[in-house]
Parts: sequence; structure tokens; C-alpha cells
Amino acid sequence: MPDPMYRRIAEDLRQKIESGELGHGTQLPTELELREQYEASRNTVRDAVKWLISRGLVETRPGQGTFVVEMTDPFVTFLSVPETGGLEGVSYASEVTALGRKPTITPPRVEIQLATGAVAGALRLSEGATVVSRHQQRFIDDTPWSLQTTFYPMRFVEAGAVRLIQAADIGEGVVKYFTTALGIKQIGYSDKILVRSPDPNETVFFKLPDDGRVAVVEVLRTGYDENGDPIRVTATAYPADRNQFVFNVGHVPEEIAGPTGGQATPANGAPSKGG
Repeated sequence: MPDPMYRRIAEDLRQKIESGELGHGTQLPTELELREQYEASRNTVRDAVKWLISRGLVETRPGQGTFVVEMTDPFVTFLSVPETGGLEGVSYASEVTALGRKPTITPPRVEIQLATGAVAGALRLSEGATVVSRHQQRFIDDTPWSLQTTFYPMRFVEAGAVRLIQAADIGEGVVKYFTTALGIKQIGYSDKILVRSPDPNETVFFKLPDDGRVAVVEVLRTGYDENGDPIRVTATAYPADRNQFVFNVGHVPEEIAGPTGGQATPANGAPSKGG
């Protein structure tokens, strides 16, 4: 059974966009021009444009028309940066700023939850043990860029790290806070990288096409103390259409190594802070 007319029109326009015939930022022909070009009704043309909009290929600007979406300038995260690997709040913000772009991180949403699945396993907790989660949305140049949630065993709050349950940034970073408040030092971390389809919340937040063709890269980072015990697990979700990742090993050319040869340094020259 052949595709309906609106889908044939939409597919033809999609191919023109992906081939570059209709460049990013280019205005689509007007509704009247599309009707004449494809010998289609107004509703058919409108349905075709709606299909392109739902897949993030075009956008309508009130009073101006419909345009092919602009290309997103990808941000490169260096996972091999010492201490934080570019994922943590302070390091993340400083690396973005160093490239002349604008980072924005929302205040943390703090919740008390029961550990299940991957979180319980990574923290070596029994199913149903209590954990603290701190969730933040992150933007670059006002574009949604990543979602990050970090989970901590409740025992750290009970031991005196009460700032974990306060809905405010921990300026020095949680890793350093643990050292000063509890005498616990993170000496390493392990990353597990997953590629999956976005969930409904991620599709809405990142404004992704609703057909799932843009994947989400999820980095699960588990930090360990001097005894080899896990002290936190951080899940960061990145849409694949605006993020790239680099992991360097050994000595590599400076232009490839990333910020300060792989050492994350804020714009003021101070060492980056983990957590």
C-alpha cells in the first residue's frame, strides 16, 4: 500500500534537507508554492510540514514562515580529563566557558529515593536501600544539552554531609565536600557508556524527533574511595545530535588532547573541582 500523499511530500522535503539542497536556516517554500509544486491540497501540505516539525527538521517562526532548523554546534566532552572527566558541574561549566559558549545549570532537584536496579548495584546497596538523588538540567547557549542525576547513599547524610539534601549547589563540588566533611576522598571512577532510545521526558526536554532516530548517550560514572568502596553514581544523558566524546590515553598532540592537554582548567586558571 503506497504512502499517503503528505508522507510522500514530507519524505521528498526531508531528502532535500539531508542532501543540503535545502540548507540549514533556509526558508521552506510557502504553503501556496508547495501546493502548486506537489499538486496537493492545503491540508495535505500542512500535514507534511507537521510531520517535518515533529521530527525536528523544520520549525515555524510566527509571522516569518517555516525554516529548516539550524545546525547545532556540537560540544566535545573529554571523558579522560583527570578528576572529573568533563562530566561534573564545575568542570563542565568551565570547559564550556573556555570555548566562548554560555553554560547554564539549574539548581539541583533533591529527592530521597529507594535504590533499585543499576543504582543499587553500582553503589553495592540492597534493593530498597535509601539514597539521595540530585538532578540538574544543563544548557549550552540556552539549548538543552544534558540531564544529570547523581545518587549517594543516605549514610553520608547521617554521618554529617547534610548539604547533600539541600536544594542548592555545593560550590566546591560534592567530591571535595566529602573530603572536608567526612574525610572521604574519591581516588578514581569508572565510566559505563550506553546508547539507547530517549525516554518520553528526554524527548520533550531535548526537543528530539518523536520517531526515536536521535539516540541518547548515557554515561554512568561510579566514584570510588580509598578503600575501593563506591561513594556515588552519576547518570548523565546526552542527545547524540549535539554531543561528541573523546577519551585520550597517553601523550597525544595538544590540538587533540583537549583543554590544557587533557587537564580541565576553568577560565581563571584554577584547578577544576569534582562532583
